[in-house]
Amino acid sequence: MQERIREFVLAALAEMNYDVSEVTGDTDLGPAGLDLESLALADLSVQVEDEFGVKFDLDEMETTALMTLDQFTADVARQIAAAPTVSGSPA
Repeated sequence: MQERIREFVLAALAEMNYDVSEVTGDTDLGPAGLDLESLALADLSVQVEDEFGVKFDLDEMETTALMTLDQFTADVARQIAAAPTVSGSPA
């Protein structure tokens, strides 16, 4: 699952005109790496939410800029795994 999320994130970043040709799992999303600004992080988060059915709150948005690509995709995968099943009642 994490690899699928990674591919989606890289494709979304490429569509947002970020150069992902040398991005690795250790690349920071924020100033030390891709240098995603808050608007770009919000856009990426919305795309990930729509694609994978997860939800980020404002506190998470601030820490996302400090994550590497692998940390971000692992966090999304963890949220997916922790989500209630479709047949279950909402939490």
